[in-house]
Amino acid sequence: MPGDFRFSFGPWNIHEGADPFGPPVRRPVEFGRKLKEYRRLGFGAVQFHDDDAVPGLNELTASQIEQQARKVAHLLQEEGLVAEFVAPRLWEDPRTIDGAYTANDERCRQYARERSRKAIDIARALGTRLIVLWLAREGTYIREAKDTKMAVDRLVEAIDDQLKYDSSIKIAIEPKPNEPVDQAFIPTAGHALALASRCLDPARVGVNIESAHVILAGLDPSDEMGFALSFGKLFSVHLNDQNGLKFDEDKSFGSVDLRRAFNQVRVLDRYGYGKGGEWVGLDVKAMRTQPEDKATKHLRNSRAMFLRLLEISRNLDEETIARLTRERDYEELEAYILGRLTGR
Repeated sequence: MPGDFRFSFGPWNIHEGADPFGPPVRRPVEFGRKLKEYRRLGFGAVQFHDDDAVPGLNELTASQIEQQARKVAHLLQEEGLVAEFVAPRLWEDPRTIDGAYTANDERCRQYARERSRKAIDIARALGTRLIVLWLAREGTYIREAKDTKMAVDRLVEAIDDQLKYDSSIKIAIEPKPNEPVDQAFIPTAGHALALASRCLDPARVGVNIESAHVILAGLDPSDEMGFALSFGKLFSVHLNDQNGLKFDEDKSFGSVDLRRAFNQVRVLDRYGYGKGGEWVGLDVKAMRTQPEDKATKHLRNSRAMFLRLLEISRNLDEETIARLTRERDYEELEAYILGRLTGR
């Protein structure tokens, strides 16, 4: 069953060009102007952190948060857009220096739970039921600082708190093996789905697979996607590319390894991704060297690359692939795939 593909990105993907080693090089773009770019570039949904929709939400009352979120929902409607998900930003507040859900200080863990409920309130106002949890600081710099068993128990408690708070939401855990912490507790899709199995409603807990995060774990993104698809738990994807085991680069999709990108597209298409309303999310950044007036081409190019690889995949001779697989002639199969990717 072929997939049904619609595309999203987050406002942070139109960015100022800062990197881990240098300051911004482009001027900020106002949120409303970013929304104007979505349809022009072929995208239909917006990914949100909670404070992308409601800046300064820690200082606002519940009614003020809802009011601001509804204003953003109106802006989306005016532009013909929808919200894909909301993610609580749990890695920048001073109270999350030592982690959020797994902090050693109970007051900090309580803050993280309260902030997550606010994100759910924002999601409700924006009209989405999907919450993405990037467990950014849920890990350690030294192993003796935290008890791993206790940390996993606390993650389950935090997710259960959200599932109880709103019975309609789904939660997508976004695994990453490191950065900003040295070692993360939930580094892969397997860890995330094992965690989901312990939650009070496992059917509502799945994963958001980001290509670069998988590569940083030394794994292949298409394998992680296939793993999640086999459980019916691939709630979202963040496509990008990564040049080796360094900081999270968020390079344009397919820009480093075309074959690796091809296999991600192929597994999503072969198993009907998108038929349940899922979006193809991009998490890509413009090169630091891009001038301001050319700083959205990474989004255009990534979407175009996905569609081109989709076209190649759908035009493969499946009988040839099946025959070569039966014959165990993998060298010939490899030559066939490389030929299609190079236009032969």
